[in-house]
Amino acid sequence: MFHHVLVRRPCPAVCEGITSAPELGRPDYEKALRQHDAYIEALRRCGVEVTVLDALPEFPDSCFVEDTAVLTPNCAIISNPGAPSRQKESAYIVDAVKRFYPDSRIEYITAPGTMEGGDVMMVGNHFYIGLSARTNEEGCRQFLAALEKHGHTGSVVPLEKVLHLKTGLAYLEDNNLLVAGEFCDKEEFARFNKIEISPGESYSANCIWVNGTVLVPAGYPAAKAAIEKAGYPVIEVDTSEFRKIDGGLSCLSLRF
Repeated sequence: MFHHVLVRRPCPAVCEGITSAPELGRPDYEKALRQHDAYIEALRRCGVEVTVLDALPEFPDSCFVEDTAVLTPNCAIISNPGAPSRQKESAYIVDAVKRFYPDSRIEYITAPGTMEGGDVMMVGNHFYIGLSARTNEEGCRQFLAALEKHGHTGSVVPLEKVLHLKTGLAYLEDNNLLVAGEFCDKEEFARFNKIEISPGESYSANCIWVNGTVLVPAGYPAAKAAIEKAGYPVIEVDTSEFRKIDGGLSCLSLRF
């Protein structure tokens, strides 16, 4: 169960966020704010307390707060993002994290290690971390050491095509795993009950399970139907403006 969620408001500079899909166009800031409001409301419907952090005007991608930390049951691990323009964002999450974790349970990824929370997926007491363009080998090493120090386990999953591990994965609890693209046949996930997402709806693989309900990006009917067939209630949330800058549902919050 999750009890708390941290989110950060989008700033006007969100329109200048990092993107690998410029063909989708620039985000509409006012629409992004409305979508963020709806996202917060959907989370609250799942029974969590949402802490809304102020926007950071100097950091276009700072609404993607998930990349700045990993919050586990036993510890908090502050990241060191691999995107140069985002590396100072993590400093701004520390005060918020300290409201919930004592200093003795907070760890930090430091250079030359890089790690972004979008590369981390929690499955019970075990954490998968993606070796990606944003999370390097030293970041993985530091992350695994921090987990082990606080009683968790972890393993590394090399990525081949996607930006982050959770770009194509979502753990829905009860051994059910939403998979898309390169993750459909990765040996690391062979033991799970897989719900496969078609290439045409691959963006929707970035869902989030929150206390028994699954938040799903709006506009992907096959994915929504497959998740409902697996027995989960679904809340659709429009993330069209965040998709334009490589963001999805999980990116917008820290859940713990």
